[in-house]
Order: sequence, then C-alpha cells, then structure tokens
Amino acid sequence: MSNSEGRYSAGCVAIAFLLGGAVGAGLATLLTPKTGPEVRSRIREQAYAARGEAYRVADDVREKADALLDKSKDLIEQKKAVLESAYEAGKEAMEREKERLVARMKHEKGEEGEETSSEKKEA
Repeated sequence: MSNSEGRYSAGCVAIAFLLGGAVGAGLATLLTPKTGPEVRSRIREQAYAARGEAYRVADDVREKADALLDKSKDLIEQKKAVLESAYEAGKEAMEREKERLVARMKHEKGEEGEETSSEKKEA
C-alpha cells in the first residue's frame, strides 16, 4: 500500500478514510440506545450510503486510470516516433559512410593499379 518513500497513494488514503468512517458510523449506531428495528434500519441506510460512496470512488479511480493510460499511450507514440526517426537517420548515415568507404577503396585501388602499371613500364 505504501511506496518506497513511506507515503501513501491518494487511493489508499481515500479507501482507509471510507473504511474508518464506515466502522465509526457502525459502532456509533450500535452503541446508541435505540430499538432493534431502528438500529437495523440505520445500519441498512449507512450500508447503502457507503456502497454509493465506494462506487463513486471506484469511478473516480477508473477515470484517473483511463486518463493515465491515454497519456501513457501518447507518450509511447511520441517516443516511438523519435526512435524511428533516429533509426532512419542512423541508417542513412551508415549508407553514406559505406558509399564513402567504397569510393575511397576504389580510389586507393585505382592508385595502386597505376603504380603497378607504371612499375611494369619502367621494368
């Protein structure tokens, strides 16, 4: 329920608050001097109220989770686009470097060919 820093999330605090309120209300209802039917009626009312509050909190948590999921998907799409463009740039740079090296090798091979042909002419 707690994270590594010792703090509790808002959802945990809200649930603990609701449970504490429900337990306190139940005890208060049971300890008051009322008749059995009055107590049962009051407990039933509080149970319905607690259930309604639990549904409300669950809906809030669901909405926040959906919003976080959407935000995460957007962030992933952005990072994916950045990575794809970096990949393409790296691929293009590799092709340019490959062409440069091939041209250099051809140039060096051509110079060696000229040296060997000129050596043959001298001999």
